[in-house]
Formats: sequence, C-alpha cells, structure tokens
Amino acid sequence: MPPASTPPWMPELCRLPRLAAMLGLAELVVVVLALAPDGSRHWTFGELLSASGFALWLALAVTASLCLLRQALSRLPQMLGAIAAIALATLIAVVCAGIVHALYAVLGDSFARGISFWRFTLGSAATTALIAALALRYFYVSDRWAAQVQANARAQADALQARIRPHFLFNSMNLIASLLHRDPAVAERAVLDLSDLFRAALGAGEGDSTLRDECELAERYLSIESLRLGERLQVRWQRDEPLPWDLPLPRLVLQPLVENAVLHGISRLPEGGTIELQLHRDGNELRIQVRNPAPDPQAPGLALARGAGHAQHSIGHRLAWRFGSAARMTAGWSEGYYACQVTVPIQ
Repeated sequence: MPPASTPPWMPELCRLPRLAAMLGLAELVVVVLALAPDGSRHWTFGELLSASGFALWLALAVTASLCLLRQALSRLPQMLGAIAAIALATLIAVVCAGIVHALYAVLGDSFARGISFWRFTLGSAATTALIAALALRYFYVSDRWAAQVQANARAQADALQARIRPHFLFNSMNLIASLLHRDPAVAERAVLDLSDLFRAALGAGEGDSTLRDECELAERYLSIESLRLGERLQVRWQRDEPLPWDLPLPRLVLQPLVENAVLHGISRLPEGGTIELQLHRDGNELRIQVRNPAPDPQAPGLALARGAGHAQHSIGHRLAWRFGSAARMTAGWSEGYYACQVTVPIQ
C-alpha cells in the first residue's frame, strides 16, 4: 500500500468539467449510433431521446462511482486499479442495461423491441468499458502532464532563486561591510532589510505569494540597491487604488523584473535614472508595469544579459501555469526606455 501522503494516481472525476466530458462522450456515442449509415435501424425522435437518457444516466452512474471510489482504487497498484475501475464500469453498465431493457420490454417501448436482452446488455457493457478506459487514460495522461508542468515551473522558480541569492547576497554584504564604520545605523537598517528580503524570498515553504508580498519584496530590494547606487537610483511607485492586495501570485514575479531594471538599465547608465512601477486594475485584470531607462539592447556589447531573458521566461512560464492563457507578459525597449508589463486575471 502506498504511503498516506502519496497523491492518488486515479484521475479526479468529481470536477464539473470532467463530469461534463463524460456526459458528452456518452451522448456522442448515441449520436454516432443514430447516424451510422448501416441501414439496419431507423431511429425515431423518441428512440433518440430514450437512448440519450439511458446513456447519460449510465455515464453519470459510472462517473459518480469512480469518483467515490477514487481513494480506494488508488491504493491498488496502477495496473490492478485500472482493471478494477474498468470492471466496475462494466458491472454498472450490465446492471443498468439489464434494468432498462426489462422496463422497456414490460412497457412495450420500441426502443427495446427487436434487441435481445444479452445483446443489449453486453453491448452496452462493452461500449461503456471502452469509453471508460479511453476517458480514464486521457485524464490520467492529462493529470501527469499537468503535474510535470507544475514541477517544471517550481524548478524554474528554484533556479531563479538560486541565481538571485548569491549575486545579490555578495553585493549586499560588501555594501554592509563598507557601511559598518562609516554609518553603522544605515548598515544596521541594510542588514534588517536584507534579512527580511531573504526571509520573504525563500518563503519558509512552498505556495503562492500575494500582490502585497511581492511589492514588499521589491521595496526591500530597492532599498538596499539605493544604498549602493545612491542618487543614481530613483524609484516612483504608482498604485491606483483599489488594488487586490491579497491576490495570489507565484513567488518572485515582481522582484526579478525590478532587479533586471537595476542591473541592465540603471547601473549601466552613468547618470542613472528612475524606475517607474505602476499597479493598475482594469476591470477583472491586474496590470503591473516596470519601466526604466536603459541602453539600446541592440547596440554592440549592450545586449541584455542572458539572466534577464531567463528571469522573464521563468516568470512568463509560471504565470501561464497559474492563470492559463488569461495571463500575459510583454517586454520591449523603445526610445531609451525598457518596459515590462504583466497582466493577470483577478480571480
């Protein structure tokens, strides 16, 4: 028996989209049978309704049974559990088909006329077993693919954190060391900011962040970088209230964009510049924009470092996993400024 913490391998059928898919497959079988050009049977509208009702009832019974027994079936080895699930669907089909055929035979309905009991019962069972096997296989592969994408997104987030930690840590520690004798109070504040920054970045576990946490993380990072760059780094926040501060977001969405703005924009300009961060709600969407002056990325020797592209790719990938196609991310350089905008739905 697998450990209790092991997630069930059996596909989850209790969700409404999957129940709708199972009912849709059942109705599709009825339509295919009704339209089959074999000339052996001409379906009336009443027979089509009767067949549809039977197929939908059967699909609902199979789906509900597999949903309720998901945990029990997942305790079995996958091959044995899959066979048990198909056998259960077949048994349900045999019982339901037998009951329906007997009722229609007693009532004299044309739907069961001319079809023997065993042909109707075993035919329904075989069709149900085939459809259930195909559906379970599809949902199983879909769940495994989704789990793989989630694991890939988590690995990319971990890789992004690993890239940020040493680079920023070394710079910050050098800065604090230089401030210890010159300005101990500022050095102490930098240590506290650095501690809060990495406590938030590491997250003390997995799970989503929030818009508020992402903004606080970016503020702590900019506070430390402002000590290093001085007057060369200016920050302008524009928060257009009301904002969904508790909106769940993947971790490390805003801070890497701000880091790119500092490393590949402000720090490369002798005069520095201002990073503009705008948060705006547009209907059911949240828009976050980071804009900063930057050299032309197409100029020789001034192309964005590979890390900037990696950070944006990782953020875009994790947003797509979290929000699907409703999340968008655009970035580009124009007239001396580099801007990156993230749009996510407010759920």
